[in-house]
Amino acid sequence: MTRVSVSQMLNALVDLGRHYLDRPSVDTGVDALVARCHDLVSAHGEASGTALASQILDSYLALNDDEHLGALLLLDTAFAPDADTLSAAARSYADNPDDDTYRALANAIEAPRQELFRRLNMAPGGTTAIVGMRQLVLARLREHPELKPFEHDLKHLLASWFNRGFLQFEQIDWRTPAVILEKLIAYEAVHEIQGWDDLRRRLADDRRCFGFFHPALPDEPLIFVEVALTHGLAGEIHTLIDTAPDEQKKQQPDTAIFYSISNCQTGLAGISFGNFLIKQVADAVKKEFPGITQFATLSPIPGFRKWLDDVLVRDTPDWLSEDDIDLLNRSDWRDNELIRQPLKPALMNLCARYLIEEKRNGRPLDPVARFHLGNGASVERLNWAADLSDKGIEQSTGMMVNYLYDSEQIVRNHEAYVRDGIVAASSAVTKLAKGKD
Repeated sequence: MTRVSVSQMLNALVDLGRHYLDRPSVDTGVDALVARCHDLVSAHGEASGTALASQILDSYLALNDDEHLGALLLLDTAFAPDADTLSAAARSYADNPDDDTYRALANAIEAPRQELFRRLNMAPGGTTAIVGMRQLVLARLREHPELKPFEHDLKHLLASWFNRGFLQFEQIDWRTPAVILEKLIAYEAVHEIQGWDDLRRRLADDRRCFGFFHPALPDEPLIFVEVALTHGLAGEIHTLIDTAPDEQKKQQPDTAIFYSISNCQTGLAGISFGNFLIKQVADAVKKEFPGITQFATLSPIPGFRKWLDDVLVRDTPDWLSEDDIDLLNRSDWRDNELIRQPLKPALMNLCARYLIEEKRNGRPLDPVARFHLGNGASVERLNWAADLSDKGIEQSTGMMVNYLYDSEQIVRNHEAYVRDGIVAASSAVTKLAKGKD
């Protein structure tokens, strides 16, 4: 049986539909693009509509960045909900809440731009272009807050289109097409991949890599996780990413360490895939390696140093002396163990406090902590001098943390966290947060 891709079908529709368009695509510029968008949301057959959507996206992609923004600002205004219609529908529903008034209200609430984006999505490459539009909007929201409703509509649609039911879970290895492997190097956001040799090491026999893909973006990973198969918890990152397999102890692995999780598409920010991915990765690894009984992370603590610096501006913490601060401010403290070691007790105490006790709106300050704790993990162990790279020092004074995914505790931890903001933590980390070794 011959398989025909969605892209092939859409391209065929575009070719057919060009014969039915009222006018060729000769006008250029933002105003002409917006006019064709109005045409698109009017009555069109499937073929002609797909062809017109393709013309619009071609015109949009031909614009420069400032013109992109200008076009989106115009579309935001031109395809916003009609305030009078919405007010009238709301009054009708309030006076007579039946099925007819409900449907009229629902139709009035939905901005016409949502239907516009649905139709644009029919064009070849439509999904990619719309994800790119949201990426641009997110980057410019601070200077154009009027685009917030526009961004909300884009996120609403993308969350539906990238529903977990549409995602494809795939293992990535050295046999994966090069176009995807190149994306891993480009998108790695936690521990930079230093070229093809480094990538080959990360895809070795004692490593696994998995990702989510979407049929509309077949060569674009949405998110991927790198896994190291180890004996016991890993306590520092360099062993995992720098050491060759034959240099490691030949011990049967009993632990899967998730040491890097990278979201690849900025335009899909806020649409969560990671929780689903971790669960599927754990199932896949357990199926392949029944002897692996422990699942944990080796995670960065990206907000700790900033929080510590903010604390030091206000006051000197009880656990940090003036001498400690002087050592911390020395440029060579990272490279000198004799300087590092005296800092260890106080910084470990403060970091544990940061992860467990310091919160905003009932949730931990650290974004990585919020992610894993929300998935039902617990704070298992703090690791001193675990990442002495420039990034590790800048983010967390070189520390990393193991979050433990205990299958028997995940649901309980998740519920306690969601309901009451309780951070599950080992007794060792809890003691550290209280200033005890």
